[in-house]
Amino acid sequence: MRRIVVSVLTMRFLFLISCVVAVAGVHSDVTPASEAQRIEYLIRSVEQLSNATFVRNGSAHDAQAAADHLRLKLRESGGRCNTADDFIRLCGSKSSISGQPYQIRFADGTLLTSEAFLRAKLEELDRLKQ
Repeated sequence: MRRIVVSVLTMRFLFLISCVVAVAGVHSDVTPASEAQRIEYLIRSVEQLSNATFVRNGSAHDAQAAADHLRLKLRESGGRCNTADDFIRLCGSKSSISGQPYQIRFADGTLLTSEAFLRAKLEELDRLKQ
């Protein structure tokens, strides 16, 4: 009899643990792999623009510095960037200090907001996946 009680208690405990794990998974701040990959694609798109200057708060930066800054902002976002759209809106489009939009100046003099560039790259990626 005692053995049956212990077995029932063990099964209830395991069921309770399974429920807790399932609920924790639903409310996790972890970005799904496909969204994390989309965000990394956007950052790499910036990183590979060797013919451009990135303007942040009035200062010019090269592609590597811009990508490093975006990765820093992503890390510091506190789990608020769960999608590529969140990343563009919260990290990639403007300074969180001054509110000034980030800009990309290409070698031919064309000036584009980083938000426009990142949104175009995201659309390009989504078209490729179809």
